[in-house]
Amino acid sequence: MDSSTVSQLPSTIAVSGLAAIIVSLVCIAVAWWALQNLKIDLIVRNPKGPQGKLLQLLLAVVLGHFVSSFILDYWGYTRMLKYMF
Repeated sequence: MDSSTVSQLPSTIAVSGLAAIIVSLVCIAVAWWALQNLKIDLIVRNPKGPQGKLLQLLLAVVLGHFVSSFILDYWGYTRMLKYMF
């Protein structure tokens, strides 16, 4: 590796990390928005209470994590395709 590639490596890693954070937060927000339409009162006694909202938040984080993991993995796989040709 030449010196210009080595000097660009930290900024490349930083941009990838920032993109991962943004994608994760956006996916969690979209999951939260989608879960607002779920009739959670069929499962939880008091869905408007703090425990009901916490359950909804945890579901949004889990769902958002899975979606963002899929998107970031797919993005990484497409970036690897340039080494195929």
